[in-house]
Amino acid sequence: MKQIRNFCIIAHIDHGKSTLADRLLEFTGTISKREMQDQVLDDMDLEKERGITIKSHAIQMNYTHEGKTYVLNLIDTPGHVDFSYEVSRSIAACEGALLIVDAAQGIQAQTISNLYLALEQNLTIIPILNKIDLPSAEPELVKDQIIDLIGCTPEEIIPASGKTGLGVNDILKAIVSRIPAPQGNTDGPLQALIFDSVFNSFRGIIAYYRIFNGSLKKGAKVKFVNTDTEYFAEEIGILKLKPEARNEVLTGDVGYIISGIKEAREVKVGDTITNSENPCQNAIKGFEDVKPMVFAGIYPVDTEDFEELRYSMEKLRLNDASLSWEPESSAALGFGFRCGFLGMLHMEIIQERLEREFNMTVITTVPNVSYIAHLTDGKSVVVNNPTDLPDPGKLDNIEEPYIKANIITKAEYIGPIMTLCIEKRGELKNQSYLTTDRVELVFEMPLGEVVFDFFDRLKSISKGYASFDYHPTGMRSSDLVKLDILLNSEQVDALSALIHRSNAYDFGKKICEKLKELIPRQQFEIPIQAAIGAKIIARETIRALRKDVTAKCYGGDISRKRKLLEKQKEGKKRMKQVGNVEIPQSAFMAVLKLNG
Repeated sequence: MKQIRNFCIIAHIDHGKSTLADRLLEFTGTISKREMQDQVLDDMDLEKERGITIKSHAIQMNYTHEGKTYVLNLIDTPGHVDFSYEVSRSIAACEGALLIVDAAQGIQAQTISNLYLALEQNLTIIPILNKIDLPSAEPELVKDQIIDLIGCTPEEIIPASGKTGLGVNDILKAIVSRIPAPQGNTDGPLQALIFDSVFNSFRGIIAYYRIFNGSLKKGAKVKFVNTDTEYFAEEIGILKLKPEARNEVLTGDVGYIISGIKEAREVKVGDTITNSENPCQNAIKGFEDVKPMVFAGIYPVDTEDFEELRYSMEKLRLNDASLSWEPESSAALGFGFRCGFLGMLHMEIIQERLEREFNMTVITTVPNVSYIAHLTDGKSVVVNNPTDLPDPGKLDNIEEPYIKANIITKAEYIGPIMTLCIEKRGELKNQSYLTTDRVELVFEMPLGEVVFDFFDRLKSISKGYASFDYHPTGMRSSDLVKLDILLNSEQVDALSALIHRSNAYDFGKKICEKLKELIPRQQFEIPIQAAIGAKIIARETIRALRKDVTAKCYGGDISRKRKLLEKQKEGKKRMKQVGNVEIPQSAFMAVLKLNG
């Protein structure tokens, strides 16, 4: 156990985490020159394109230092705010963390939030100044930021470059000398933390774990504490670039277990594995059921593809246990699913994967969050879809989720960012200067306002400089109303939204104007209305396409022309009663970018 080091990497998106991981694998000889490729741990095309880690990985390296061979377990973590629970479990499986900061960009919001998670777990932090070779790097300035943040000495910060390999040997030495070896009772009952799981189409679900006490033997009967299920350990082993089977995995080690599990929901990240015969007394602290934060409807463009979409969603859930969905139907879009996501990025990734991996083109409705409606008879109802809101006569009040948002930006963009946050009903709680030019703003704001177009607008007004991170703070009572959109006096349920009363009029007007642009003209006039209950608050009209029926009248009496126009008017009236309006997919997407 004295020769084992377990560590993770903490960094903001695009600070060079995956590239530095590649260099560590190369320098320790874990990966041969022939197998080497860029971002070797990010195996999804989507991850490489966007430069983000979506699925965390773990890999074991051997490193010889002063005649002793050490086993280094790197537990990779996703960098984005949506996956913060997975990050917290990966961090709990380690004793140390490499804090990577880009020498050109400085400290960003997600670096700070993940660093706090690591400090809560009492991890040893090794600060690394990456991308030191860039012409725009400001090493001295960023060093000061790191010192202010974690209170280390300038000598402890390791300058490095993932691209050129500079400083990688120093990092490996620091991992061995600074990070403590795992502690634990080798003879005690088995206690292991699951920090990730992957799906293999031949073997079922493979769970990745770190053993804190005891050991796991092949063929043993194990119990997953929180789900209260028992399995046989058919195959166990350690994680090199390819999994290597072993007969026993010991205390302090990171490994995998295959036990023929078919459902991702049966393996929960953060669960504890123990022996059935000799179980541990306590489960490892910190287990939570992952709760979806953002809800949206996903519908097939062609209703005949519904079963195919169901099959694709089931396949996706095997890989991603945090995706939850249930069937729902909409008058406007037919049959589809109401899906729960961890956040907006998670939603985009699922949509993209449906299109890439399963060739499914889907319509996504306006995303919304989960509300709690309190009724006059004292009952409470959870509302995930605005159309499920109880009758206003029975409603006492509605609670919506609030978040604490941390925004780090350059000082020159404070004004526009504050305006945006206040427009989104945010309250400024704190403002502190990290350096003369960088400011951290802390807001409390409703999550429902953030899921709309907040992130895109924040990036555009700060020219891409502002970084954003949030965590939920609980529910608060708000004056919310249900806004309905009516087309030709028929309600379009897929465009309904729960919105604050103060914003309802502007929002309704903008949607009506946008739909007027996007819906093609018909042979009859189409009124577009925004309504709260029975009260219409905004209206636009799409004019009818009109055939010139009087073209054949040359001169003659006016009554002939009038007769033809009256006849046309009657026809249009009849058509309006039976006509229904097709809404193009772009109209559903446009609602997300009303201010774009």
